[in-house]
Amino acid sequence: MAAPTEVDIGGTGPAVKKKPLMRKLKPLIANRYLYLMLLPVIVYFIIFEYKPMYGAIIAFKDFNPFRGIWDSPWVGFKHFQRFFESYYFWRLLKNTFLMSFYSLIVIFPASIAFALLLNELRVKLFKSFVQTISYLPHFISLIVICGMIIDFSKPDGIINSLLLAIGLVKEPIQFLILPEWFRTIYVSSGLWQSVGWNSIIYLAALSGINPSLYEAAVVDGAGRWKQLLHITIPGILPTVLILFILNVGTLLNVGWDKIILLYNPGTYDTADVISTFVYRRGIMEADYSFSAAVGLFNSVINFSLLVIANRISRKTTESSLW
Repeated sequence: MAAPTEVDIGGTGPAVKKKPLMRKLKPLIANRYLYLMLLPVIVYFIIFEYKPMYGAIIAFKDFNPFRGIWDSPWVGFKHFQRFFESYYFWRLLKNTFLMSFYSLIVIFPASIAFALLLNELRVKLFKSFVQTISYLPHFISLIVICGMIIDFSKPDGIINSLLLAIGLVKEPIQFLILPEWFRTIYVSSGLWQSVGWNSIIYLAALSGINPSLYEAAVVDGAGRWKQLLHITIPGILPTVLILFILNVGTLLNVGWDKIILLYNPGTYDTADVISTFVYRRGIMEADYSFSAAVGLFNSVINFSLLVIANRISRKTTESSLW
């Protein structure tokens, strides 16, 4: 018997060929309004995030504002070489890494621990009160935060008063003048400011764990500690890994604003980081090409760390960004 053949009834042959294409376009057409809502976001990123990347080429030029980007002469890797050979290179790299690394090993696990502790609270009113109090520092202006830090760390401030009262020191400490105290102040104030806010995403992950797992664990005789180790932590582990990868990707991206408000020339040895150096050279000294080269170097290192962390996570676990 001959194999059945397609019959073009009423000239529908072309329509049959177009069916796969229509099948692919059908979800786009069905969700067209959602894509329209996404359009302003795409336009925003193109205009304000991707288009300005064109200006990064001034890192390879002797940029002159009067001549413009294209008419400024090319100098290749001159500014990168200047930075690598400068006295500031290793100091900036060390300070940036240590400032970010200390923040990572202190604030990141503290946020997880705080979320786990909040999750164990059973009194809803008290839990809401603690959450509200812990979130508040995130919404306080950074100017106010730095003003509070300066006032509290003065010789006659609350920190020195407490240390003198309990006998830990014999005379007031000039915290913001001594370089060895700057990283401690930066990290501890960052912990107070962000631990509550950072815990929100972990609380959301905790709420997604199936309650029946805890019920089964109770039936099997597991206590709170066993439930934490075998249900809670594995349940939020994918979220923890993703956020850890993102944090590693910004390891050399210490914000300049808080440091600018707190540091002084006497604390440059431990407080000066890449972003503050770029601010001083690029904005205050108008050395645009050199500061762009330093900023581009910083971005390349951060991107490399992100790729490495993502690859390690993908090979060792099932969680990764891509």
